[in-house]
Amino acid sequence: MNRYVKEFLHRGMLFGGFGPIVMGIVYYVLEQTIPYFTLSGSEVLLAVVSTYMLAFLQAGASVFHQIESWPLTRSLLCHFAVLYAAYVFCYLVNTWIPFEPLALFVFTAIFVVGYLLICLVVHLSVRIVSRRLNEKLQ
Repeated sequence: MNRYVKEFLHRGMLFGGFGPIVMGIVYYVLEQTIPYFTLSGSEVLLAVVSTYMLAFLQAGASVFHQIESWPLTRSLLCHFAVLYAAYVFCYLVNTWIPFEPLALFVFTAIFVVGYLLICLVVHLSVRIVSRRLNEKLQ
């Protein structure tokens, strides 16, 4: 098995459990703030399984940045595609967003802007740290 596939699966298994924990916290807050908030057993099961898969894929997708033979653009596009597909599927299957063109468009726009902002912050942070390390080396 390819070492990157193994690493993808390893990271996913390590961090996948955080999805249901976050989901549980969100549902707890909703219960405390919305009168008569209830969930059925099937809704809870669906949420637990789908948020586990979301966290699994999100953690595993970080391996794309480790593949040295890939250009940065390919790594970012693969990472983005896996995250976007996982989030859209999870949000739609749990009916956290409606399956309507406008809702999907708004979700996609917010997701793209958020992803680009995070990439920009990471890029700038790496540049600052690199510059400091290079100054120390000189």
